[in-house]
Amino acid sequence: MDIKIAPSILSADFSRLGSQIREACAAGIEFIHVDVMDGHFVPNITIGQPVVRAIKPIAVENNVPLDVHLMISNPDQFLDDFIEAGADIVNVHVEACTHLHRTIQHIKEKGAKAGITLNPATPLTAIEEVLPLVDLILLMSVNPGFGGQSYILGSTKKIRRLRKMLNEGRLSHIELEVDGGIKSDNVAEVVRAGASIVVAGSAIFNHTSTVAENIAALRKACKNL
Repeated sequence: MDIKIAPSILSADFSRLGSQIREACAAGIEFIHVDVMDGHFVPNITIGQPVVRAIKPIAVENNVPLDVHLMISNPDQFLDDFIEAGADIVNVHVEACTHLHRTIQHIKEKGAKAGITLNPATPLTAIEEVLPLVDLILLMSVNPGFGGQSYILGSTKKIRRLRKMLNEGRLSHIELEVDGGIKSDNVAEVVRAGASIVVAGSAIFNHTSTVAENIAALRKACKNL
């Protein structure tokens, strides 16, 4: 089964961020995943619009979309800034949006694709009313805030339930993305459950193997599904 891979630059070596993104693009990735954290919605602070703006030319030259995941309070305040900086997909957390329908509508009006994200403890019922409006749904398989965490085992059942919801609602065109603790030894389980995009950080950017080798290992694990 073909799987779309979105390396999370949160785990990259920021002293050579551009070259690592280029390595990933050369290995055939489908998305570049950008984790934005504010130290309020999640207990960590990462990057903002300047980094999105800086890596946008690399994304354009390789024809790879920027998948920007806003783990921030009051995301509506910053939607325009991130889209103007170069975000092709904007993922907002259901838990952080008071008026989710309005937020999705605004993202689309500004020319980006709209994604919605659920924390591990957030039930799928929280997104039922907006399912037909979105381009992508991101399920967190760790509690967001830090890279390198272990996959929450109960996530697989949730992925399977969401895939069933999408299929039964004739919404199978919506991307189902999963982020958190995904490695070559569990990626097949995630894909088999229904994910169409997997986010991987430390499984791709590490000192064990090259970026290309790690991406190839993820694809190989899904080859015979």
